[in-house]
Amino acid sequence: MERPVITISQLAEHTGQEVSVRGWVYNWRKKGKLRFIVLRDGFGYLQCVVFRPEVDEAVWENAVSLTQESSLTISGLVVTEERAPGGFELKVSEVEPIHIAPEYPIGKKDHGVDFLLNHRHLWLRSRRQHAITRVRSELEFGIRDFFQSRDYTLIDSPILTPAACEGTSTLFETEYFGETAYLSQSGQLYLEPAAAALGKVYCFGPTFRAEKSKTRRHLTEFWMVEPEVAWLRFDGLLDLAEEFLSELVSRILDRCSEDLKRLERDTSKLEPSTSRPYPRIDYGDAITKLQELGQEVEFGDDLGAEDETVLANHFDRPVLVTRYPAEIKAFYMQPDPEDPSRALALDVLAPEGYGEIIGGSERSDSLEHLERKIAEHDLPREAFEWYLDVRRYGSFPHSGFGMGIERCVAWLCGIHHAREAIPYPRTLNRLYP
Repeated sequence: MERPVITISQLAEHTGQEVSVRGWVYNWRKKGKLRFIVLRDGFGYLQCVVFRPEVDEAVWENAVSLTQESSLTISGLVVTEERAPGGFELKVSEVEPIHIAPEYPIGKKDHGVDFLLNHRHLWLRSRRQHAITRVRSELEFGIRDFFQSRDYTLIDSPILTPAACEGTSTLFETEYFGETAYLSQSGQLYLEPAAAALGKVYCFGPTFRAEKSKTRRHLTEFWMVEPEVAWLRFDGLLDLAEEFLSELVSRILDRCSEDLKRLERDTSKLEPSTSRPYPRIDYGDAITKLQELGQEVEFGDDLGAEDETVLANHFDRPVLVTRYPAEIKAFYMQPDPEDPSRALALDVLAPEGYGEIIGGSERSDSLEHLERKIAEHDLPREAFEWYLDVRRYGSFPHSGFGMGIERCVAWLCGIHHAREAIPYPRTLNRLYP
């Protein structure tokens, strides 16, 4: 009998029809003459019911032979069943094993994090990781949609660079045909010349930080999206960050509701973030507030993870912290014209303890200022001559920010550690698999 081969996501279109589905055994159980097989195919989960009196003996034997993560083609009648995952069930008529898997390493018992990360290539098959990966995919697609619909041009910034954005202490260094090169920690410096050429640009790709950090927020390899906009001043940058985040959160709530439900995410904590404006607080006021709350922090300090959490916990949506002391920020940031000791810098802190998810600034458009800052930071002047050309030949005001994808995914999904927010995490002690 010729049956259409469909995915689990297409079941609703084939109710009452005989179909075939290809996938893997996620779980199974037996009850007398019944064998229940939960099939997954990457698009969803489907309960398949094999009733021994209604199938050939060969079909029954094939069903009995299946183990967890065995691959197969399974055929039968699609019926509505509200109690089943996804609301549909397959009354099985044929079972065709493709490969019978040996005992699966990841069982129902609890496993330690190290074990699961060593088996990350298999752990991705779990319901939780499946849901997280789908949210990440939708977020990335939403990011590209956001910028494409606003006439931004995508710029693929290089991974190998001759210089650092913020010093070389947290960069991975490599030999490059007799020269020293670094794995990029940001595409920003390459975006600024592109903004002079194209007006509104963004890059989206992997970045690398050699920080010896073991916190739940840090990875050594992560993905970052960075817009850069000609003529955009600092206030406009704040508006852009708000618009960007609010639209993305709305999209995830709308399109990933089932995935968030599977993750048991309390979406009521995300809903306020769909509405603008977001709260904004000057760095100085933030320090005063933190001191009132008992944090040991002084004006001039960068905000630590605990400081960010304590401050953000006072708001139900992301908070924009602005105008940091210039001396604790990168060399390329524009000084505040009202107080040159401050930089027109922005950090966006997510609620619920997820910390900084966006960092940005208005960029300095003064050649003299940048030359002085490069010297003060002891950066190699020759490696930045091309960057300084942007100010030599038609300097212009411009602003931009960067958002780490993994921190944003962790916040949206309500997961504890950024290492679950990327398919194959790279951390201080992990390069496998």
